[in-house]
Amino acid sequence: MPVVSDSELTRRQTEILEGARRCFAEFGYDGATVRRLEEATGKSRGAIFHHFGDKERLFLALAREDAARQAELVAEEGLVEVMRDILHHPERHDWLATRLEISKMLRTDAAFRARWHAHQEVLDDAVRHRLARLGADGRMRTDVTPEVLHAYLETVLDGLITRLASGGSTDGLDQVLDLVEGSVRRGV
Repeated sequence: MPVVSDSELTRRQTEILEGARRCFAEFGYDGATVRRLEEATGKSRGAIFHHFGDKERLFLALAREDAARQAELVAEEGLVEVMRDILHHPERHDWLATRLEISKMLRTDAAFRARWHAHQEVLDDAVRHRLARLGADGRMRTDVTPEVLHAYLETVLDGLITRLASGGSTDGLDQVLDLVEGSVRRGV
């Protein structure tokens, strides 16, 4: 069997992730069957699962990839900018339409919940660090704890994702995000 270079391996994994992202976005988690994943990725079942093990691990790889990208944006700009990115570039986040399915799995499957939270920890850490840094700089409200601000921002993010996933209107959402950003700042 020929040896595959690291760059070729990475290219194949990237192709699988890109196709899987489209498949999950179009058909949801449950509807992204192996056959549909094969069609969307242009790879065989064996190739897909050689790289990712099973459908859940493939899905969680997308979650981890997005969480890492979002964590970078949070570190520089904040969680509201992640929300703006989701709003203005839905093609980067369209697989999040599976959020309702994810919510059900989080509620009913403890093992999945643990794996999901482990993959999302990088984003949570970035939010906590940013809130702490802004708090130390005197730029965040002090009448509530950073934990409350974090929960508030996560709740807004979940609501935004749900609204977009359900086909809700995006009219006025930029102003809503301005309002959210202003509500966590000191002196507002």
